[in-house]
Amino acid sequence: MTERLLHRDDPLWWRTASIYQVYVRSFADGDGDGVGDVAGLRARLPYLRDLGVDAVWLNPWYVSPMADGGYDVADFRDIDPVLGTLEEGRAFIEEAHGHGIRVILDIVPNHVSDRHAWFRQALAAGPGAPERELFLFRDGRGPDGDEPPNNWRANFGGPAWTRTTNPDGTPGQWYLHLFAPEQPDLNWEHPDVHEEFRSILRFWFDLGVDGFRIDVAHGLVKDPLLPDFQQHPREQHLPAPGHVHPYADLDGVHEIYRDWRRVADSYDPPRIFVAEAWVPTPERLSRYLRADELHTAFNFHYLQAPWTAEGMRASIDASFAALGSVGAPVTWVLSNHDVVRHVSRFGRPDHAQHKALSALRDAPLDLELGTRRARAAALLSLALPGNVYLYQGEELGLWEVEDLPPEVLQDPTWERSERTDPGRDGCRVPLPWSGQAPPFGFGDGAEPWLPQPAGWAELTAERAAADPDSMLSLYRNALRLRSEVPGLAGEAMTWVDAGEQVLAFDREGVRCVVNLGTEPVDLPEGAEVLLASDVVVGGRLPRDTAAWVRLR
Repeated sequence: MTERLLHRDDPLWWRTASIYQVYVRSFADGDGDGVGDVAGLRARLPYLRDLGVDAVWLNPWYVSPMADGGYDVADFRDIDPVLGTLEEGRAFIEEAHGHGIRVILDIVPNHVSDRHAWFRQALAAGPGAPERELFLFRDGRGPDGDEPPNNWRANFGGPAWTRTTNPDGTPGQWYLHLFAPEQPDLNWEHPDVHEEFRSILRFWFDLGVDGFRIDVAHGLVKDPLLPDFQQHPREQHLPAPGHVHPYADLDGVHEIYRDWRRVADSYDPPRIFVAEAWVPTPERLSRYLRADELHTAFNFHYLQAPWTAEGMRASIDASFAALGSVGAPVTWVLSNHDVVRHVSRFGRPDHAQHKALSALRDAPLDLELGTRRARAAALLSLALPGNVYLYQGEELGLWEVEDLPPEVLQDPTWERSERTDPGRDGCRVPLPWSGQAPPFGFGDGAEPWLPQPAGWAELTAERAAADPDSMLSLYRNALRLRSEVPGLAGEAMTWVDAGEQVLAFDREGVRCVVNLGTEPVDLPEGAEVLLASDVVVGGRLPRDTAAWVRLR
């Protein structure tokens, strides 16, 4: 048994783990239909092993009509036939464990698909039926009930309410959907909802899954009065100044996660959770990570920090202060399936903090600048104490595909915004594995479900693996050193004053230096360069470059 396999026995592995996010539909196509699947994922497990990650997080692979890329779940206890079978899923979990890689699944507790058996039964049962109590059905406002019950807006645009039609053809009640109409919200005041999700957790934990990422962890509990409110003009999870949010980050969510933690802790070894919680401050985030609740949560404040020494350090310090108060590790993340890839964010001066393409696309893009900064940001993230999430393709240096033809867009944001916001498809384009032209080894058969840019021929995994200076080589070396160098494996760090435009910190004999200024800076005299994101000449670190050095 290898050292990596022995590491699986560490119950605190999650505090310092490197975790790779797999958007299954876009990772690798094993059956030639143009859509990534479990077969393709299994075939590429050696790639993930060689990359050096500790775990993978899979976006939803459940049975789904795919109205929102799998986040509209019709059956939580099976795998969608387009992606594979439950038996293939079992085999994948076993094979991943055999490579020393843990498996984290996505769970979607805020809503289900409108094809879910519960919702279909609720529609058939009619107003006042017990089946409707599992969701949030309400009568409309106005003399004929033809206005929504309140003024809430859906995350993908448009009203958050859709009116039903009664069995006799007359207009019926309205139901709440904070996302697409195909995603009705569950009523977490109902005990059957709690019991159902406890059962779902156990189902997958019994199959060997090591943990769950919780989608919309902040949004399960709603103010029972469902009041009107004025939301933030840009951020759905925030209220306008002076207003109280009626469905984001309400205190009632914490009892749900205390219950889930008891389920996870009943297993040996204990299973873990990571929260997707969009909340106003790191202090509010820390409430999800108290000792009896969730283990980790994505650090979106860091993801949206501007590319300045002051902005980055402020985000890092605030994260450590808030999460340290509850003894939780910080989770560092630069990209995911919901935000513009960070090469394209960092390539726009002063725009890195925006996560949506609609807020970025009019700003000029410098891909060379974005790539240089992305390399430096990778070394910064991987040097910080805590755990880190990597989004598939960032290790190849992929940029956001911003010119997808309108006819191929599948993100519901496109239609719900009346075709003004292209949504998130640009960060979900299938990976380039090999070759000089699309589909770049993604699959052998149909064209990929989203077209790949020809420019990705320079960024295929095959080409990158043969280039010692590629982004892939940088990530492999960083992940190797992160696990091998004692100073990078702990949870302590100390800031070092190295100038206004420089971030520098020590970790038990290793110093990370990031130059965010416009001029080269000196590295510590006599230090040994372990790894750098760009060429270091004469002990001088170029602009937008990071280095790890061993102090003497």
